[in-house]
Amino acid sequence: MKPPRNRTSTPPSRRQFLASSLGTAAALAVGGHLSRALALQRPRAVVPADRPLRLAFAGIGNRGLEMIKTFATTGLTTVTALCDVDLDSPLTREARDLYPAAPRFRDARRMINEAGASFDAIVVATPDHSHFPLTVHAMAAGKHVYLEKPMARTFQEVELLMALAGRTAIVTQMGNQGHSGNNYFQFKAWTEAGVIADVTRIVAFMNDTRQWHGWKVDGYPEGELLPPGLDWDLWHASRPARPYSPMYHPKKWRGWFAYGTGALGDWGAHIIDTAHRFLELGLPTVIEAVTLDQPSPVIYPQASTLRFEFPARGSKPPVELWWYDGQTNRPPLPAELGRGAVLPELGGKFIFSKTLTFKGGTHGDTLRVVPESRMQELAPKLPKITGGFSDHATNFVLACQGKEEARSPFGVAGPLTQVLQLGTIAQQVGGRLEFDPVRKTFPRNPEATALLAPPPPREGWERYYRG
Repeated sequence: MKPPRNRTSTPPSRRQFLASSLGTAAALAVGGHLSRALALQRPRAVVPADRPLRLAFAGIGNRGLEMIKTFATTGLTTVTALCDVDLDSPLTREARDLYPAAPRFRDARRMINEAGASFDAIVVATPDHSHFPLTVHAMAAGKHVYLEKPMARTFQEVELLMALAGRTAIVTQMGNQGHSGNNYFQFKAWTEAGVIADVTRIVAFMNDTRQWHGWKVDGYPEGELLPPGLDWDLWHASRPARPYSPMYHPKKWRGWFAYGTGALGDWGAHIIDTAHRFLELGLPTVIEAVTLDQPSPVIYPQASTLRFEFPARGSKPPVELWWYDGQTNRPPLPAELGRGAVLPELGGKFIFSKTLTFKGGTHGDTLRVVPESRMQELAPKLPKITGGFSDHATNFVLACQGKEEARSPFGVAGPLTQVLQLGTIAQQVGGRLEFDPVRKTFPRNPEATALLAPPPPREGWERYYRG
């Protein structure tokens, strides 16, 4: 008879957990138990094109509802299962009414186990902190995955997802919609034609109001009455459970270090995306928190200015990337814009090469050379973008059917997400951080290194983090 489990033992610290999990990605790559499950349960390389792609949704309120409607507009899908921890909430009513015959679940793992035969792919639109374990469970069951950005809450979880995806025929797509928009095809064409070349500096900004703007907190809420029907324990997934507060759910989790990735993790993927991919930036060697307005031990600052240093890549010069967020924390206007110019309201970017300056917005917004007179001068020589390409959701469906390649698979979206995660660490720790992109650690900062990993998982969730 086995001795009773000691439930009063002290769980490992985040640093101890990171030390024990640094080899997990390598273990998965050579055959840990999850990767063996993935290898044994590889999905069919192609979903039949003579029927709709059968989808399940994990998270059906807010963003999940938007994605349900987006996939419906493709005309290529059907919904066969729905899941949300707040299943009886008014926030999930519309999704339930759209598909009244679809079985409903509160636990996505149970949905995959019990209804998995009814769907080919899953769309994960839950809070950032729960992305990783739900996605691993789906991949181990052989399901294609469309995962809302960011891929996961921490750098190490992204590393593990990339390793898992690399071993399977599973189609993966991170939901950064601009990666299938006009900006994607324009940036690709302009880079290949040498129009965008020798970039040395990028300035990116996002100044829309966020849920935590105006908060003054230095600790976690003590808790309030739990809404009926909400499975609050399950909402936390692998993370330590805290008492319920409406300052977390609904919609307000993104501003907390424990659950979200702030403005950078939310919008950085939409603004920095194409520059990161087509300039082949990879991972930075320095991340510096230049200014942090009202830093807190538990929530993201009210405003942040971050600076990243990316080393040279072959013949491409080093790149300095600046990030500005906060309602009034806006970057200086490039002189090329001329007098009277204004910044976009929500967010955008400026890209500086040795010969040209480009202005861009967010998501699929295209670039313009500035000043406008220079744009008009170059216009006859610029590559033409003809259109006719699939949108991001359609691209995922066609990739599952073997007709296209997914444009933002985990192997592409992962390094971008990790750049954003490194920025969120700088927002928590402050100061100048030196990062080793080969060993993937902060060699001079144990505190920052510990934040590369999630907290040690709760009982029952450990298996998602073991090789």
